[in-house]
Amino acid sequence: MDTEEIARTFVSYYEERGHRRIIGSTLLPPPGDPVLFTTSGMHPLTPYLEGRTHPLGSRLVNVQRCLRTTDLDEVGDPTHLTVFDMLGTWSLGDYDGPQSLDWGYGLLTEGFGVDPGLLHVTVFGGDDRTGPDTESLELWGKHGVPVELTVEDNWWSNGPTGPCGPDSEIFLWTGDTPPRSTPTRDDRWVEVWNHVMMRHRRLEDGSLVPLPRRNVDTGLGLERLASLLQGRTSVFECDVFAPWRRLVPPLWLLDEPSTRLVCDHLRSTVVVIGDGVRPSNTGRGYVLRRLVRRVLTALWRDDPSRSLGDLPDELIRHTLDRFRLSVDPDEPRRVLLEEERRFRRLLERGRQVLARPRFQGRPLDEEDFLYLHDTHGLPRDLVVSLRSR
Repeated sequence: MDTEEIARTFVSYYEERGHRRIIGSTLLPPPGDPVLFTTSGMHPLTPYLEGRTHPLGSRLVNVQRCLRTTDLDEVGDPTHLTVFDMLGTWSLGDYDGPQSLDWGYGLLTEGFGVDPGLLHVTVFGGDDRTGPDTESLELWGKHGVPVELTVEDNWWSNGPTGPCGPDSEIFLWTGDTPPRSTPTRDDRWVEVWNHVMMRHRRLEDGSLVPLPRRNVDTGLGLERLASLLQGRTSVFECDVFAPWRRLVPPLWLLDEPSTRLVCDHLRSTVVVIGDGVRPSNTGRGYVLRRLVRRVLTALWRDDPSRSLGDLPDELIRHTLDRFRLSVDPDEPRRVLLEEERRFRRLLERGRQVLARPRFQGRPLDEEDFLYLHDTHGLPRDLVVSLRSR
């Protein structure tokens, strides 16, 4: 089952159960939102989770493209991407947690053919504010799925204040042995799907009050799910990365972690540019600039002559099509090449500045990093990279 079929199966399954599909928004939150990028499917739905009536009703499903800067340092491992599609479902005061978990179990085991014996779940075990999530415990007991109780790992919140509640996470065993241990003790258990029982609002003093209605918010990464269902060892081996795996290694000879980073970050930059962001020194533009520079740092580590101008048109078009972006493919290439030229000039200036006597023969301190950034526009990660060469 390829990724597109997985997404269609997911949406159809929930449409058959009374959910209305909402069209996923861009990576850019609405004006006034303090978050730089949409980080989850629930982000655009926050007003409705807090009580507003949604025009399409109380049962919703969608596919939403997301970007998470918090995962940048984890990109290259088997499960994390910078930009990805998230599958999501919502009950806005309609059904409660056990129904959501029951449908999720049914879709995984019957719709996608997952062996129930390869599943494990975690459930909120209770703390001094609220008791254990007994409803989820009973549901999983009914299906015979093993449960691990946690506290912090199974309490979801949208920041220090706002909607929150217990969640139940579904994990799939990826080891080459029979399942063993538990999700918090063995990383071969990979999280597939999170079901949040959004029942509370956390106030500024830390206290909890009931939301106007009990909601359920679920989310799972499409590319991660695809890699697991396709029997791959990482998200970079699922079908959506097939053209990248075919075209990038012959073009640029890199080690595996660098290949993954380059593929992920270039794919992400095309999507971010397609959603209208351009490089800058602040905000969203700086995230884009950082992604491009991380790619160039990896490419130039062994060969400074490498250029983003060699990026095949096929990969740009594939990414734009994959994320449903109607952008001229020449535009991402133009932006990438201009940013490459800027970075080359910055590197040359950085080398000249760091060659000055004041920076020789000693480690740099915080005052040095501050001076290099404020006076010469040299970010810390670039300075560290230049000093290590």
